[in-house]
Amino acid sequence: MTIPHPPADRRTFLRRLGSAAAALAASVSATPALAHAAARFARDGDGTDGLLPTATPALRRSEFQFARLRYSSGDWDYNPKVCANVLDTILQYTTVPVREQEIVIAADSEELAAFPWVFMTGHKLVRFTEAEREGLRRFVDAGGVLVSDDCNHDVNGLYATTFEAEMLKVFGSPGAMPKLPNSHPLYSAFFRFPFGPPQTSHELNGWGDNIVHEYLRGVTHRNRLGVIYTNKDYGCEWDYDWRNKRFRSRDNTKFAANLVVYAMT
Repeated sequence: MTIPHPPADRRTFLRRLGSAAAALAASVSATPALAHAAARFARDGDGTDGLLPTATPALRRSEFQFARLRYSSGDWDYNPKVCANVLDTILQYTTVPVREQEIVIAADSEELAAFPWVFMTGHKLVRFTEAEREGLRRFVDAGGVLVSDDCNHDVNGLYATTFEAEMLKVFGSPGAMPKLPNSHPLYSAFFRFPFGPPQTSHELNGWGDNIVHEYLRGVTHRNRLGVIYTNKDYGCEWDYDWRNKRFRSRDNTKFAANLVVYAMT
């Protein structure tokens, strides 16, 4: 591997060094341990995930409101600090104006379709009423994006299996939720995530299926991603006081900016 000479711009140097590390990680001559270390540097090398923001794109709606979905089954109100962290991320990195309070919106509310982005979470059974299914259908038809995060971070648990079944009931065959490729515009909507969704510390803690899920899944409806489904437990990953970010070596909430900006552009 040839180490690039440092240019005046530190970020440019780190990006080039990360590219060189990625080449080493892919090399057949690299030992497994060296390849693993090189791959980690290629992804995480500069302490900021190696990801640089793009300019905030033009917005379809001028203001972001963190909306949490209330549904008639399950523990929809889990991870109460997620809202504060997401709003702090949007304020810190983007020019998107925000309302600084969470709103809870029922899945069957007539007002659901007014929101561009709705967060859904839980551990337990997901069983929508017919009115809730119709409300979610209207929401996605209106251009909204539902972000559904499985707190169990597994693929065969109660939330996972019942939510997937509900998506089929709501959307028919598009509700099968194929994997999103790493080239999907979601991963470059604001920060660039060329390796797909960032890993969480909760994926390998023994609670879920002990698998790092290197992908998200989604429902594409009318040629646009209307449902983003994650088994990665971003809810627990972001469920801490937003003021504690200053003590972290890496801000693990950056992907929230992509989720929001994608929904609003």
